[in-house]
Amino acid sequence: MASTQDEGPRPEPLTARHPVGEWLEHPLGGPLLRELLAPAGFDERVLAPVSRLPLRELVTLSQGRLPQDVVDDMVVRVNGGAVPDADAEAAAGWRERPVPGRFDGRTVVVTGAAGGIGRATASRLAREGARVVAADVSPDGLGELAAELGEDSLVTVEADITRDEDVRRIVEAAGDRVDGLANIAGVVDDFSPIHEVSDEVWQRVFAVNVDGMFRLTRAVVPSMLAAGGGSIVNIASEAALRGNAAGVAYTASKHAVVGITRSSAFMYGPQGVRVNAVAPGGVATGMGSGGAASEFGRRRTGDFLDLVPPIATARQLAASITFLLSDDGVNISGAVLPSDGGWSVQ
Repeated sequence: MASTQDEGPRPEPLTARHPVGEWLEHPLGGPLLRELLAPAGFDERVLAPVSRLPLRELVTLSQGRLPQDVVDDMVVRVNGGAVPDADAEAAAGWRERPVPGRFDGRTVVVTGAAGGIGRATASRLAREGARVVAADVSPDGLGELAAELGEDSLVTVEADITRDEDVRRIVEAAGDRVDGLANIAGVVDDFSPIHEVSDEVWQRVFAVNVDGMFRLTRAVVPSMLAAGGGSIVNIASEAALRGNAAGVAYTASKHAVVGITRSSAFMYGPQGVRVNAVAPGGVATGMGSGGAASEFGRRRTGDFLDLVPPIATARQLAASITFLLSDDGVNISGAVLPSDGGWSVQ
């Protein structure tokens, strides 16, 4: 009779929710990931910034270069041809934990709601009971969000916050009372230093990141004052806390966001209006400048950006934003919360 040998414990199941770092350390998952990288001439070091991201987030981050079916196939292969069960999925990595009823009866305006951090924030607010007024320039993204959440908890407004008439439409859609405002819409620059930056880049970045959020906030605050309170969260950036994270236009715009936040928190504190900012580090949103980056700027900032901690998911940023919007942040105003994986302490 042939003898059998103990082959040892079978590796734990891996899912698309498990972090990239766990895939690399897995005896079967690691070789699969390295096999995926090899044809492009990369090794696993290229994955260091995304080591804490769930594998599935690479689909969004790659902007189509890594299809979902490739990730699905890897999950099946690493599990010996089986699809992981619900228990394995539930045990994988960080999971969002919405708080049911936290925003019941409240109306919250979210800009940039068609994608990235804005979409994740709008989704979480709706699932926690808010009536969300979701504004964005992308009708397709808003349509996808509406299909996900349903009409009961969501009002979509195709709007450009750099246009006064669109700001008015957002406020009209919100109605007589606005309890919260998340100013998330934003654009990045091309890393140009001041001697290279064009008027076009400067004006585009400030139009969205500063002027648009200023106009919408100005339009919403009277409703909050009349109601005796409200909560505003602005999206700053690590670039608002340092000078080596972006070009001059983006850096200056996010410093302006912090100034608006602090001034408004001081001015309206006695009326019960809290104003805070969240300063993200790297986030898996796929957002880019849409143009060529400044060689000078990239060369100067490159060594510093190599120190960025592993990037976060949009849902992780939404957790920080909704905390400050909610009554859980009751004693916090005028704060700039670095939600950056510890980058700000470097």
